[in-house]
Amino acid sequence: MNDSPCLIRVGHSPDPDDAFMFYALAKERIPTGRYRFQHELVDIETLNRRAFSAELELTAVSLHAYAHLTDRYVLCTCGVSMGDRYGPMVICREPRSLDSLRRASIAVPGTLTTAFLVLRLCLGRDFSYVVVPFDKILDAVAAGSYLGQKVDAGLVIHEGQLTYAESGLNLVVDLGQWWFAETGLPLPLGANVLRKDLGSAVIRDVNRLLLESIRYGLEHRDEALDYALTYGRGLDRAKADRFVGMYVNEWTLDFGPRGRQAVAELLARGHAAGAIPQRVTPEFVD
Repeated sequence: MNDSPCLIRVGHSPDPDDAFMFYALAKERIPTGRYRFQHELVDIETLNRRAFSAELELTAVSLHAYAHLTDRYVLCTCGVSMGDRYGPMVICREPRSLDSLRRASIAVPGTLTTAFLVLRLCLGRDFSYVVVPFDKILDAVAAGSYLGQKVDAGLVIHEGQLTYAESGLNLVVDLGQWWFAETGLPLPLGANVLRKDLGSAVIRDVNRLLLESIRYGLEHRDEALDYALTYGRGLDRAKADRFVGMYVNEWTLDFGPRGRQAVAELLARGHAAGAIPQRVTPEFVD
């Protein structure tokens, strides 16, 4: 057995749910043997783009981005952020219809996010959008513009799903609910992937350690939540706990057959809509 040190560079979002998931690895609460984890906290669209150069051994990506990365990365069996009848939301200043969004300028957090893919499936290909950092979208919608570009509505991910009403904004559509009505399936949003060139033994080891980290957080919720709150961007403890519960739960421990079906359905529909260039069969760690 090879006992030489092995550095695993990890990329994940600076958000309460990802922080909760990686808490045990970040704070060395579990033994990792010869593996040393170096964490980089970056917004999800940046991680999506960086994954094309495969610089990180373990990284969070959107499932939409994964469809373009199958030659480089394999899906971990754990670590999914699954929206079970909830998910990214489109919000606006004044109440408006879903159909009217096709004529609106929508602030989106990136074109490789799963949120953008599902919005495209919901509205069709022809809608106007402005790419805005995810943590600036609520402000952009409230102001009606971003860097001089008109903003009529916003596609909200992360904790904005719980806080948009505090800014006086209105919900147009919850895309997780829309997806469930269309498919009867939960909506897989983000996942963790491992670089294929690590080899099967390292891939299995790191997948197991990620699972142990998630399980540790769930079993030591208070301390993991204390850590997650440092990335809460104004969330109080109750809202942070609710948000973590939405995206770190039994789904996160294992996709399971229904979760894997949901990934396959998402990628198939993305391909049929022309958003994903080739048909993709999702590949999970063995």
